[in-house]
Parts: sequence; structure tokens; C-alpha cells
Amino acid sequence: MLAEETAKQSAEDEASRQSVTMREAWGCYVETMRHTRKEGKAIWSPQYLVDHLYAIAGKDTPAPLASLVDLRLTELTPERISEWLNLEVAKRPTSTSVAFRKLRAFVSWCGGQRNYAGLVPGYACTSKAVRSLVPTQKAKSDTLQCEQLKLWFAEVGKLPPVVSTYLQVLLLTGARREELAGLKWETVDFQWKSLTIHDKVEELRVIPLTPYVASLLTELRRINNIAPNIHQLQRMKEQGKPEWAPSPWVFFSPTAASGRIQGPHVAHAKALMTAGLPHVSLHGLRRSFRSLAEWVEIPVGVVAQIMGHKQSATAEKHYTVRPLDLLRLWHSRYEAWILEQAGIESHVETKLGFRLLRHATA
Repeated sequence: MLAEETAKQSAEDEASRQSVTMREAWGCYVETMRHTRKEGKAIWSPQYLVDHLYAIAGKDTPAPLASLVDLRLTELTPERISEWLNLEVAKRPTSTSVAFRKLRAFVSWCGGQRNYAGLVPGYACTSKAVRSLVPTQKAKSDTLQCEQLKLWFAEVGKLPPVVSTYLQVLLLTGARREELAGLKWETVDFQWKSLTIHDKVEELRVIPLTPYVASLLTELRRINNIAPNIHQLQRMKEQGKPEWAPSPWVFFSPTAASGRIQGPHVAHAKALMTAGLPHVSLHGLRRSFRSLAEWVEIPVGVVAQIMGHKQSATAEKHYTVRPLDLLRLWHSRYEAWILEQAGIESHVETKLGFRLLRHATA
């Protein structure tokens, strides 16, 4: 009798396991990875986590994996995934390629979980037929050219202060877009001229606060500290909103739920169109920092350290330690050159730093 009950329970458990949908397993996958850490650091960044949520739920457009999430794991066959790829690639090849890589990682994770092992058919994402349908991602090369800087600064300078400053600082620091969007006032040191950025590789990195960037952020801080008038404060009180206080975010947004800048790429695209310049993405501004730095012969290691690129060479990893003041010397030279190309009057400190560096490297 006991053996029969055990067998019956096992059969019920297996039937329940076989009925698990991709949506259920995906939720468990995301929740597990959210809390997974390596060497004390989260494996997934907050943005990567959000990307996985949007992959099945969507945001402004239908989610790329929406047509698969209600299938049982046992139904994620190579044929079904091929059908999905055929439909999605025709509409949006790049986002489909990104979504496929997420799906492939998810399927691999399922294979190592007791509750899901063996449910997804073998070779679901690795069969030759499936792989042949995945579009190859080409390396992107969108950057600002030297001769385009004057037009770019002129149009970006006409945008609202927060967006304008954000875009200029992206170009002048080479930071990742989410790193910069998440910058808080407490990490901006105007006294010792430094910015502390939450780095996706090393958790934190400290870079110079160059003179022109400092002047932009000083103006932004002034705007941020302007309190609403008495009528606006009364309206906020009537609406049950919390008491006004300056935003902790450098690139603040009173209308965004997060309190910080959202969607600056839209304003940037319009500025590029008005200026008659080709498309450059927000990441293209980071790419521009690296390419434009070659005009002033900044050492590759200095550029990598400012941008937060992982060091590769043994000498860079273990022997080269550049203090902030040395980075500032090179970084100020870069900023001075950019402003000169843009036709923007440089600050005295920037000019001085440029002259000192030229003297030191002569």
C-alpha cells in the first residue's frame, strides 16, 4: 500500500512538473539570479534585471518573448523556437538576437535545476537549424567625428538643462549611460574634484571632475536647490505629496517615478536631426570618448581607467596604479581639446591644466 501511495505521489509530482510554463520558470530564474552573488558582488546589474522582466512583459513595445512565455517548458522545441525566430527577426532583428541569448541562458539554467531538468527538449537553442536563424550582430561604430563637435554642442546646448548636461557629461567622461543616470550628489566631490561612479565591473570607480563638467554640474545643483513657490507647495500639500526637498539625483526628473532622468535618447535624436548629423546612440557617445581621445594622444590605459574598462594586460592589472591627479591632468587635456573644437570658451583651470600637461610631456 505504501509503495502504491509513493508511486501515485511521484506520478502526480511528475505531472505537475511537466505542466510548468516558461512564465513560471522564468520568474524563478529571475528571482534566483537577482540574489546570486559572486565575490560579494551581484552577478546581474539592476538594468540587466529590468531587461529580463521586459523581455517577457514588454514596456513601450510588445515583449520579444511574449509568444513563448505561456508555453510549457516541454513545448519549447527547436521547431517552436525556429518558428518564433522567423516571425520576430522579420520585425526586429537586433532585439530578437538579444532576446534569443537570454532565452538560451534560461534554457541552460533550467537544465541544472532539479525541478526543471529534462523538461526543455534537447538542443532547443543549440540545434543548427535554430542557430542559422539568429541574426549576426554587427559591431557598432556610431561616433561623433571631430568636425561634428561644434554642431553637436550647439544643438545639445539648446535642450533642457538636465538632458543637455547629461549628454555633454556622457561625451566628456565616457561613462556608461546607466552609470551616469544613477549619479547622486553625494558622490560628486566639488572640493577634491572627483566623481564616484557605480561601476558594473569594479563596483565603484573614481574619475576626475574636470573644470567644464564641474561648471555644468554646479549650475544643475543650483537649479535642483530652487524650491517651488508658495502656491506650488500648497498644491503639493493638497495632493498629499511629501514635503519638497532637493533631489538626491544629479540628473533629476520630477515627473519620473524613479526621480531621475528617463529616455534622454529621444531628445538626443531630435538634436542630431536638427543639426543634420547622423545618428549617434548614447553608447555611441561613450565610444566617441575613446576615439576622440586619440587626437590628444592620451595613453590607452588612462582612457580605460576613466571609462571603467576591465584591465587586460598583466602590467596594467598588477603594476600600473594611476592616482586621481594624474588622471585629471590627462582628462583636462581631453576636455580642453573638445571645447576648442566645439568653439566653447575654456575655463582658466582647463587651459592651465592643458598647458601644464603640454609642458610635462614636452
